[in-house]
Amino acid sequence: MKARVIAVLGLALASASAGAQSPPFPPEQIARGAQLFALNCATCHGTRMRNPQWAIDLHTFPRDAKARFVDSVMNGKRNMPSWDDLLKPDDVEALWAYVSTGDPD
Repeated sequence: MKARVIAVLGLALASASAGAQSPPFPPEQIARGAQLFALNCATCHGTRMRNPQWAIDLHTFPRDAKARFVDSVMNGKRNMPSWDDLLKPDDVEALWAYVSTGDPD
C-alpha cells in the first residue's frame, strides 16, 4: 500500500512538472515573431530586444505572463499604443513565441 501511494505521488509530480513546462514553439513561429518585432516593436524595445532606450526590457518580461503580454500588446499600456487594430491573434502569438523564448540568435 505504501509503495502504491509513493508511486501515485511520483506520477502526479511528474505530470505536474510536465504540464508546467510550456510547449516549444515551432521555429517558423519564432521567426515570424522576430519579423513582426523588427517591424513594429524594435523602435521602442530595441533591435532584437537589446538596449531599449525607454521601453520595458523584454528580456526581463516574465515567461509565465502571457496574458499580461497579450493584454499590453492589444490594449496598450502607459506610453505603449494598442496594436489591436494592426495585429491579428496569430501575429500576437508569434510575437509571444519570440519574446518568451528570447532572441535565439
